[in-house]
Amino acid sequence: MAVVRIFRDKKLVHQETKTFSRHAAADKWAKEREVALEDPTALLRAQAGGGVALRDLIQWYMDTFRSVSSWGRTKQSQLEALKNHTTGQADALLLDSSVLVDHVRARRASGIAPSTAGNDLTWLGVVLRAAKSVKKLPVRPEIVAEARDACRELRLIGKSRKRVRTPTYEELVALDGYFERTDQRSNTEIPMRQVMWFAIYSTRRQEEITRILRRDNDPDRRLGLVRDLKHPTDKQGNHRHFRYTPEAWAIMEMQPKVDGEDRMFPYNPKSVGSRFTRACQVLGIENLHFHDLRHEGTTRLFESGLQIPEVAAHTLHDSWAVLKGYTHIVVRSAILHAPFLPAALANSHRSASARGTSPASRRSASRGRRRLPAKATSVLQA
Repeated sequence: MAVVRIFRDKKLVHQETKTFSRHAAADKWAKEREVALEDPTALLRAQAGGGVALRDLIQWYMDTFRSVSSWGRTKQSQLEALKNHTTGQADALLLDSSVLVDHVRARRASGIAPSTAGNDLTWLGVVLRAAKSVKKLPVRPEIVAEARDACRELRLIGKSRKRVRTPTYEELVALDGYFERTDQRSNTEIPMRQVMWFAIYSTRRQEEITRILRRDNDPDRRLGLVRDLKHPTDKQGNHRHFRYTPEAWAIMEMQPKVDGEDRMFPYNPKSVGSRFTRACQVLGIENLHFHDLRHEGTTRLFESGLQIPEVAAHTLHDSWAVLKGYTHIVVRSAILHAPFLPAALANSHRSASARGTSPASRRSASRGRRRLPAKATSVLQA
């Protein structure tokens, strides 16, 4: 029987045994294994019983860092998808760029967008870098950059398409009426009519709405605070003040106080999104997302005559370049705004008053309600 023992710092870290019928064969095998196990990767594979599955590394990364990094649903869902994909069965210690390129090619063939395929490479790089620096595994994070360059040349990955969708007047009327009816049901917890219009008037994202705290509001300056504002690399602790529009402030003040709860809208953001998606399905409204309400609100801010720095104070865009895409907007008819003043929301019925400041403008808007304005022309996603 041949025995191979590997020591590191006088400690036994690995041992293998094998039985042979001849002493010469045993001696040859032992020498070959000693040479092979000098390679750190080979040693780790032997210690792991054959290798380290990529899916196990992804699971380790999620278990170790999610509680302290507090990443969002999007990153978590993409990590879960990677773990469950067939690529997750690959040996992380033997990964090379060709495996990752094949993964991206297969994902594109399944119908996903170029930007989503690119995100796969991003998260794989994050996992491999963590495994190398924390677990001291001899993985090669640099293969992600190699694969990304190859995928770009092959046009397998690319930037996300700019979303052009904002709700039409007809769709807003339908949604407003639908939520007015469903909000009156006894089993309805979320006042979706108010939430929808708050999303438009405040330009806040779905999860931001459900995190706004009463104690963070400044009544004198009409400011609110978004805690942990969405950011590509620095979300944790990224607290930013935003300016309320008069309409958003009025809707905010309508929210009843709940004992032991400081959130203005103490609801599950997933439930808010589900209610909105369900309403669109019932009404036959296609390709409209809750986030499109943020685009609608940004469009309205520019229509009201605000300049880019003023709009950014409401939307909290870091890049003014994004907001420049809205500056060519053609102002839509005033009837788009007419029926939806906050006063109507308080009484859960549609107001007949218009948004204009003069009686003449209100009468004009009221007479024109049945006409549909041109579709909004904002073209960039926020």
